[in-house]
Amino acid sequence: MPERPEPITPASLRQWPLPEAGSSKHQRGDVLIIGGARRTPGAAVLAGLGALRVGAGRITLGIAESVAPAVAAVFPEAGVMGLPETASGAVRGAGVTALARDISGASCVVAGPGLDDPDEAAILLRELVDLLEDETPVLLDAYALGTLAGETRVRERLSGRLLLTPNVTEAGFLLGRDPGELEDDAAEIADRYGAVVSLMQMVAEPGGRRWEVTTGHSGLATSGSGDVLAGAMAGLRARGADSAQAACWAGYLHSAAGDRLSARIGPLGFLARELLDELPPLLTELG
Repeated sequence: MPERPEPITPASLRQWPLPEAGSSKHQRGDVLIIGGARRTPGAAVLAGLGALRVGAGRITLGIAESVAPAVAAVFPEAGVMGLPETASGAVRGAGVTALARDISGASCVVAGPGLDDPDEAAILLRELVDLLEDETPVLLDAYALGTLAGETRVRERLSGRLLLTPNVTEAGFLLGRDPGELEDDAAEIADRYGAVVSLMQMVAEPGGRRWEVTTGHSGLATSGSGDVLAGAMAGLRARGADSAQAACWAGYLHSAAGDRLSARIGPLGFLARELLDELPPLLTELG
């Protein structure tokens, strides 16, 4: 029988401290987020803000060109690059080559928040892996994650440096079956894809080690919440945490932020954007 997941608690996190933050924005890591179709640019924005709120130094967004000027105006902390899009407003996968310089210089690349076309997302992944430096960590979310099961070359190229943040439906795509026991599913996905996996309250890494977030509230099941989590994971990874540490810390911070909002606002109805302001004080308390 596999060992039970290790609980993620404030005490366990204090015994697993994050790397010291650098004194410059480049030392704290550059996060590149690729997503944000015409209809869903907010997903990329929430991910970018999540990364900044946990201490990442620099954010670049690659999003659909029709919404890039507006996003740049409302998100002045980010560099924003407009990418070619389809007639329906989906980001064209082949257009990711316009980000070649940003990709090669990134401390962590996130693909998926706000992508809305699975075919274009698959093309994007195929192009992306040829532009990455050999050791650059990659976090896949949403549609970029959902296409991974059918992309053998992408899986091989990213194995060992991959972070995945599936919901239950996406876990089913990755497994090729209906999900069952989530802790076992997370471990199976981790082994199959060579990835650290954050699945609901579970975190797993290849080889069988598993963790479980011990806090959290159903109010987190709200639009944009997963984008905040993905951004926080990427920001911690860019700061120098290893993938499992980034996933465990981000999972706890995200859930604890939801608990605080639930107590202050109510169990339902708080917004994903409100999670963001809770992250820095939680980090300080755990430091």
